[in-house]
This record gives sequence, C-alpha cells and structure tokens, in this order.
Amino acid sequence: MNAIAEIARSAVAPSILPVWQRALLNARDPPRITHNHHEYDQVVDTKGNVVPLKDMAHRSVIFRPSDISAIRKTLPAHLHCCTSFDLITACLWRTRTIALQPDSNEEMRLLCVVNLRTKSKSLPLGYYGNAFACPAALATAGELRMNSLSYAVELVRKAKNEVTEEYMKSVADLMVIKGRPNLTAVRSLAVSDVRKIRMDEVDFGWGNAIFGGPAMGGAATVPGLTSFYIRFKNNKGEEGIVVPLSLPAPAMERFVLELEDLFKTISTNEAKNSQRKFISSAL
Repeated sequence: MNAIAEIARSAVAPSILPVWQRALLNARDPPRITHNHHEYDQVVDTKGNVVPLKDMAHRSVIFRPSDISAIRKTLPAHLHCCTSFDLITACLWRTRTIALQPDSNEEMRLLCVVNLRTKSKSLPLGYYGNAFACPAALATAGELRMNSLSYAVELVRKAKNEVTEEYMKSVADLMVIKGRPNLTAVRSLAVSDVRKIRMDEVDFGWGNAIFGGPAMGGAATVPGLTSFYIRFKNNKGEEGIVVPLSLPAPAMERFVLELEDLFKTISTNEAKNSQRKFISSAL
C-alpha cells in the first residue's frame, strides 16, 4: 500500500522495491508434515453453524488501554506479561463461545494470524507475498466456559509460539499433500492484528486516513469467521483498539451482555460504564 501511495504522490519508484521470489515458501521435495495443523481439520457443519452474513448482527468492540490493563490485573501473576493481543483474543474467544451456546463437548477453534516476517531470516526486505500462518488454539466449549480467562490466554499464547520456520514449511507441505484445504470454519473464530500495518497512515496524496480497516467483521469468504484488531483514536485523542465482529443476532445480544458482565466484575474506575465499549453498527 505504501508503494502504491508513493507512486500516487509522483515517486518514480517505491522506496522499497518489490521482491517476487515466490519459491522461498515452496513446499519441500518430498513434502512432509511435521506439525499438527488443526486449522486445516476438515469439520462437517452438521448443525448449520455457518450463518449467511445478511442474517448476522454487527458490532464493533472498543478496548482502551485502561480496559486492557484492568483485564490483565485479573490474571495470575505469571500472565501479566501477556500481550494486548493475547488478552483481547482470549476474551473475545471465550465470550463469543458462551454467546453461541454450543454443546459442552463441541470443539471450538481460535485461528490467529501470525506474521512469519518476524520469525524468518529467509524473507528479504520487499518480499511482497503473503507470509503468515494461522495456528489454531483448540478447546471444547465446556472447557472455555468453566475455566477462567487465563485458560484461554494460555491456549492463545501456545498456538502463537508454535509458529516457526519449520512450522511454515510443514504448512506448505500440507498444501501439496492434502490439495490446498481451506481453513476450518465450523465453530471457529479467526483474528488478525493489523495495527502495525498502520493503514490509517498511508497517504495517497490527500493526507492520512481518518480510519484504516474493514467497516465490519466477518465479511469474508466465510461469514462471521474473521475479525481484525484496528488502531483508532477517539475525539478526545485517546488511542485504543476497535474490533469489528459479526454474530447471529441472538448470539450477539448474549455476547454484549457477557462482555458487559466481565467489565462489571473489574473494580477499577477505568473499566466502569461498559456501555461505551460498543458501536452498535458497522462503521
């Protein structure tokens, strides 16, 4: 996006030249799967869990730094170092599961997009191809409901830490061996933190954007599957994270109540007045 913006502002060439080199992420010969990849498990939707986007309700949840800090204080001491991504992801995954009301023994998946560029030395500056994995955290609905938030945080951190260069090679090999399967969508939530992309700072010649990101969650190949974590600043200049998401309307009502209850249990002034944390429609 910056390359296109630079050209739009009359640059002769982008400051970072594109590198194609797609073979850098090719499968091995012979291919071999060396990791578990639950993100590609083939799960049959026997209960009609995939709902058309037109039948979904859309909300954007706002997390301010004070909210994240307040939630972090509820975790055991060894998890106080966890990232805001870990906290928000665990919070949304657990709350969303409760709202959807699946059977206790049904498996729920959390797919988190992990950037390989921070984990690999083989990708040159300017490599313009996709370079990410979607490792899956896996738990039953009952486990997520009955355990505290720290249980979900641990699962999210474990899934992220599984991604190495060998993991990526295993994914590429799986694509060859299993014929490019799609990500598991049934009872799954996929999340991607796009704050560091800084889409709101891309300048095509008209200045910075007021907002950079999707207007609602789940508007992708599989309705309701994916949500993005986006930087935002309110009219008071306070920075935070906004997360658009989509759920079937009855589940969305339960989701809002569950998340409000979470903040009501946190005894800090910053986390009170939970009504402010929702935008009731698409941006």
